[in-house]
Amino acid sequence: MANSELENEFWDYVKAGRDMPKQAPDTMLFAYGYYKQATEGDVKGERPDSSSEVVNAFKYDQWTRMKGMTKEEAMKNYINFIRKLFKEQGLRIEAYLKAS
Repeated sequence: MANSELENEFWDYVKAGRDMPKQAPDTMLFAYGYYKQATEGDVKGERPDSSSEVVNAFKYDQWTRMKGMTKEEAMKNYINFIRKLFKEQGLRIEAYLKAS
């Protein structure tokens, strides 16, 4: 699959992931990590450490776990992760992808 095809599929699944019913925050941290790795590469900057930044610290930590993963791998993992969520919940992803 050419990168442009993969990128198009990735962005379709990003939209489907945003439009799907609300998920548990810890579940969506995986999607966040794959998304950030696919769109920005390895994590940058300092880890938030103040008590008011706990959510951002969790996001930072999840993104850090993706370090070294290629953009293409992260896109494929994101797509597979969203597919899995839809399947586990008995939702038809096709309906969400057609709406794109």
